[in-house]
Amino acid sequence: MRLNKTFPLLLSLALLLGLGSAQAQNQVATPAISIIPKPQHLTPQSGHFTLNADTKVHVPAKNEELKSIADQLAQSIKTATGVQPQVVQKDPKKKARNIIQLSLTTAPDTLGKEGYTLEVTPEQIILAANQPNGLFIGSQTIQQLLPPQPTKAPVTIPAVSIADKPRYEWRGMHLDVTRHFMPVEFVKQYIDYLAMHKLNTFHWHLTDDQGWRIEIKKHPKLTEIGAWRDSTLIGHYWDLPQTYDDKRHGGFYTQEQIKDVVKYAQERYITVVPEIEMPGHVLAALATYPELACTEGPFKVEGKWGIFDDVFCAGNEQTFAFLEDVLVEVIALFPSEYIHIGGDEAPKTRWKVCPKCQKRIKDEGLKDEHELQSYFVQRMEKFLNSKGRQIIGWDEILEGGLAPNATVMSWRGEKGGIEAAKQKHNVIMTPGNYVYFDHYQGDRELEPVTIHGANPLSRVYAYNPTPAELSKEEQKYILGAQANVWTEYMPNPKHVEYMAFPRIAALSEVLWTPLHLKDWEDFKTRMQQQYQRYDAMGINYAKSAFQVKQQLQVVPERKAAKVTFTTDAAGTDIFYTLDGSEPTAQSQKYTGPFELTKAAVIKAGSFKDGKLIGQATTKVFDAHKGFNRKVTLAREPHRSFSPGTATLVNGLYGTTDHYDGHWLGYLKNDLEAVIDLEQVQSISRISSSYVQHIGYRVFLPKQIEYAVSEDGKNFKTVKVISNTGKEEGIMRKTVAAEFPATKARYVKVTARNVGIAPAQYPVAGRETWLLVDELSVE
Repeated sequence: MRLNKTFPLLLSLALLLGLGSAQAQNQVATPAISIIPKPQHLTPQSGHFTLNADTKVHVPAKNEELKSIADQLAQSIKTATGVQPQVVQKDPKKKARNIIQLSLTTAPDTLGKEGYTLEVTPEQIILAANQPNGLFIGSQTIQQLLPPQPTKAPVTIPAVSIADKPRYEWRGMHLDVTRHFMPVEFVKQYIDYLAMHKLNTFHWHLTDDQGWRIEIKKHPKLTEIGAWRDSTLIGHYWDLPQTYDDKRHGGFYTQEQIKDVVKYAQERYITVVPEIEMPGHVLAALATYPELACTEGPFKVEGKWGIFDDVFCAGNEQTFAFLEDVLVEVIALFPSEYIHIGGDEAPKTRWKVCPKCQKRIKDEGLKDEHELQSYFVQRMEKFLNSKGRQIIGWDEILEGGLAPNATVMSWRGEKGGIEAAKQKHNVIMTPGNYVYFDHYQGDRELEPVTIHGANPLSRVYAYNPTPAELSKEEQKYILGAQANVWTEYMPNPKHVEYMAFPRIAALSEVLWTPLHLKDWEDFKTRMQQQYQRYDAMGINYAKSAFQVKQQLQVVPERKAAKVTFTTDAAGTDIFYTLDGSEPTAQSQKYTGPFELTKAAVIKAGSFKDGKLIGQATTKVFDAHKGFNRKVTLAREPHRSFSPGTATLVNGLYGTTDHYDGHWLGYLKNDLEAVIDLEQVQSISRISSSYVQHIGYRVFLPKQIEYAVSEDGKNFKTVKVISNTGKEEGIMRKTVAAEFPATKARYVKVTARNVGIAPAQYPVAGRETWLLVDELSVE
């Protein structure tokens, strides 16, 4: 291979990769350079390279793999500039000009298989790597040096020297196509999205209770029956009563389509890891072959979400024969080292009473049903190992004993991953509280319905997949991480885009960029160009990062609230109102924290070029007569919801997220609170606020009593309000009582807990929560 005179500079840059330190990115102010994920070493240079109709892309002769990379790059350049450079298969002359050169090198080895060096000069662009993987990834960097919006040639690319490689080996995104089927065209587009963010693993969730999406030729009924359901749940799971759309939904991928997707991914150096769920989440399979269950059924392909008792029978040899048939065909379709076998959320209810399962436990000398699951997983692992493959499972596969060679995907926090790493097993981190992209990413009052939780852009960016409690040796078992996109509440590709973008950009930097180079403010700045790229590509990304986060902090000595606004986006101005009206670019501009001493309905929004981006957020500050007064409770709240009595009179209101820190709570017990107004005064209105989330056993009170007193001993009831019990679903409710003006110093609020969940609810018979927030007196 022939390299020109600039390669020594690239070599010296690349050698720095082994030293683990880089600060060059900030040496020169170059706003035109905005790369995500941030490279390890980036040094701006003088001048620029001009792309025009005569620019050519050079790759070594007789190397079709590199030519494919060059062709993709040339097509991307055409999209950005309107001009497609000619791809030339030959080594360039030393002083060749106006070329983009792609070359393989064997030095330095610190680049690894995915690292690359990139040198942009006024004469040429040189991209070098040890492996084609690195060249492809480097070509994504070149694309980010192009204008974010399509521009007619000639186009200039800033001169720069880059040496780069990833922090983690496994950089992934997951897509669930069972809850809602996604067309193959979108699956390919999704793979393109991974590639542009330098991710390298696509976890394809193909089977579940709600649908079987992969053609298995030996068992064709799996897609004839299991790929289709008769109806789908409308709204949120906890919207009660549950209703359905009565529309047939489904679909599946033929083996030819899967081969095409796998090939498409390979051309982008992305590994496709299929997931075939077992032993739980299998109702689509049981609806097709009920003989594989512990009971006779009948079963149906589920139209709602959740965890179901019916699983594969672990005592039935036919189950394992069936799964081996399936996996043989899966292996033939997917060349990936790993096959994901699920293993999560598999209730042991049926196994405990199944004669076949109990016989298996006895015959195998197992202790209990947890060890039976371990037996199940280990048996499948042994089969896959015999075919040259490895298994991955969700962290439940730790229960009952981990299979000898299994890799653990830790989703219930990091505990499972830490435990597996300590046992010297490979781990993929994917904790729900950081990288589940089906969680809310903004103000839930403004966001489309999704499952629960909150993972805004800033939280995703803050994630570090390597737990500090692991030793240096144990940390080696953390292969990387991925984000999961479960589609219960994502019925179509555009909704998937909304939930994945822009959080995928934060994920990419978490997994690529060294920890010491991560910088949240810098990332927000670089995202300004990334949003322009998303716009140019027609991606339906969420504007949630532009939502104004309103922080209100009580200032007791001044009986005020300090208001601070922030966003997860850079490059915007914040305008706000205090009367509940919609803000405009002519409203009050936010320049820093300010104080409120009077009641206000605050609405704030992010503006760019005079236009509101996304939606304005709303907060209420209630400077009522009881604000910041002493509150006495008849009984202490439960430790799980004990933010202090001040939360009841701080002028602030909780949200429908009952874990937002505003709610004071009781399990089964009632609330009795007395507010001391400090002096006798006239009052005519009392209100109290509650939240309901029946799925978490949080109910509105069954009765509320308001009473007043001048001496704190003799109370007079002014209103008793009974709850009809007909209000269902997730909600926040303020219950107010108005009455003729009355003299009082003390106000008593008594709210009676439902106590035990009524029979009509899924949580029937269990103790209920009563959660209360602001007690307002006027």
